[in-house]
Amino acid sequence: MKIKYLTGLAISAVILTSCNSATKQGTVSDSLQTVKLSADSFKRTTDGRETGLYVLKNSKHAEAVFTNYGGRLVSLLIPDNSGKLTDVVVGFNSVNAYEKSTEPYFGATIGRYGNRIAGGKFSLDGKQYTLFTNNGRNTLHGGKNGYQYVVWDAKQPDSHTLELQYLSKDMEEGFPGNLVVKVTYILTDENELKMDYVATTDKPTVVNLTNHAFFNLNGEGSGNILGHLLQIYADSYTPVDSTLIPTGKIEKVAGTPFDFSKPTTIGARINDKNEQLSYGKGYDHNYVLSRAKETGLFHAATVQGDKSGIVMDVYTMEPGLQFYSGNFMQGKNIFKSGARDDFRTAIALETQHFPDSPNQASFPSTILKPGQTYKTSSIYRFSVR
Repeated sequence: MKIKYLTGLAISAVILTSCNSATKQGTVSDSLQTVKLSADSFKRTTDGRETGLYVLKNSKHAEAVFTNYGGRLVSLLIPDNSGKLTDVVVGFNSVNAYEKSTEPYFGATIGRYGNRIAGGKFSLDGKQYTLFTNNGRNTLHGGKNGYQYVVWDAKQPDSHTLELQYLSKDMEEGFPGNLVVKVTYILTDENELKMDYVATTDKPTVVNLTNHAFFNLNGEGSGNILGHLLQIYADSYTPVDSTLIPTGKIEKVAGTPFDFSKPTTIGARINDKNEQLSYGKGYDHNYVLSRAKETGLFHAATVQGDKSGIVMDVYTMEPGLQFYSGNFMQGKNIFKSGARDDFRTAIALETQHFPDSPNQASFPSTILKPGQTYKTSSIYRFSVR
């Protein structure tokens, strides 16, 4: 299946959660009622910036709900194989709940650097930069105050498009350069959630942007994800050390528990005796995608809910995919459905460049220089079987 990259969407400001007309207020309330969300619970002023909810819809009755607090995907309603709308993304019912969560990345737009950087340090043009270490001795997902905690400028030009923008200032979390980031989320009539990322800088820097939605295709609160059927279009992965930093090697998945080249349930081998699985307490590894020769979007993964029949196909321009099987979910937080974030009740499939690329010369580069434009796109496409 070939998917064309869409560009050129005009942007204008329409903030649904701040509507003055009764008609628009009613539209928001009706949209949120299904997933038990209140727009008022997402209204807050932080450092002079207002947060709110944004609802995207398409002609097939799918709905995606975002907040500009952390650029988060809060809810995603997709019809299952009986036509029932199912919320396939786990999340919370207020800004306050996201802020206090013991897991900071639910649904968030991640930056400036998604995944880990070893020792919280990297060198660029002969200068060493030191970052905040928030994952043992390493930096994870941008540091202590990554993009998951910022209030993004939000514009909604129509019912299926949301544009988020953020200025990440020079030396924020230790990263050089004033980085202007724009992320456009589009819910298409083909039940695709499309993510377009663009960034520019005024100094050489490193950039690796992604979205960290946690999925349960049977629906939030439906139990663990071990019965989900997963296929990753990759022959290799990047093994890690005990701190989950890539060793620099690229190894074949054949003959290992990491082989999802054919559809396999997530739980089939997750408890095998394997050093790599013990390091991540399950799957928390980067896959080296088998990219097509042509440029543009290509198929990265397919996952199917065993109860709902909902299928999610992942397409991306990125060279890697981080598969995380919810190993550090501990039941300490309560989702919008009232369910807890219990062990392995959701997965993440993060499209990305490889972890620790700034320190691994053999990995695809994540360096962005002045005059260049970082531009990438990924899609989560939904269907049923």
